[in-house]
Amino acid sequence: MWNELTTWQRVLFVVLAVLGIVLVVVGIIYFAEPAKSLPSFFPDHSKHSKQHATHHGEAALGVGIVLLVLAGLTPIIARRRRAE
Repeated sequence: MWNELTTWQRVLFVVLAVLGIVLVVVGIIYFAEPAKSLPSFFPDHSKHSKQHATHHGEAALGVGIVLLVLAGLTPIIARRRRAE
């Protein structure tokens, strides 16, 4: 399957997979840590807040899962295009 992909399709697969994994991890961090414990470069970081940033966590998880699904579909789409 991997041998059937062109160089650009492999790059697309790797980029989508890496970004998806990173966003899923970021989403988990948003749910696990209160806003005051988030790294300062994360949006919604607040020094005095004890609440969790659930909206940012949901968005990061959602986009991460979509990117992982698209990465998984890349070889299937490539195989169908070769069959045409």
